[in-house]
Amino acid sequence: MIHEKLIIRNMSCHCCLKLVKRIFDELNVSTHSVSLGEAIISFDPEVITLEKISEILEFEGFELIHNKEEQLVEQIKSAIIDLVHHTTFNAMIRNSDYLVEKFNLSYQYISSVFSKRENLTLEKFIIFQKIEKAKELIQYGNLTLSEIAYMMGYSSVQYLSTQFKNLTGVSVSEFKKNPSKYRKSIN
Repeated sequence: MIHEKLIIRNMSCHCCLKLVKRIFDELNVSTHSVSLGEAIISFDPEVITLEKISEILEFEGFELIHNKEEQLVEQIKSAIIDLVHHTTFNAMIRNSDYLVEKFNLSYQYISSVFSKRENLTLEKFIIFQKIEKAKELIQYGNLTLSEIAYMMGYSSVQYLSTQFKNLTGVSVSEFKKNPSKYRKSIN
């Protein structure tokens, strides 16, 4: 048996986790853990190869990442997406502290590798994710804009509204009129 830790691009939601688990089950690949952007597996190389696993994942829209810096960037993206979209976002935890603790690397290093590989600053990526989450929460209509601003770590509704308009090109009230027109994939 071969044991591998795979870093997988395009795993951005819990549906992706289910699909990847199902793929591994169908291939008789043992999964030790599967999380956003990552899987730890065991497989018999006489039954299936890593190349075949990679090929099948690619067919489903995923990609194995082999370059160490690209792996780190994908893990950073997954951590931010998970933090903003899939956990109870704690606005009191600074994003930099969260990433430093998660990866045991300096924030300067994490940020520079991310910016170099993505042609986008890490801060900008985090802001994009927070605005996408705010769009989702606005569309649901269960929370006030004040509650959403607090939940997403904005110091005021005005700050959220300004950043929202700068990134989306529309005001929050315009967005509310036709939310599906302005939503984007978290990828």
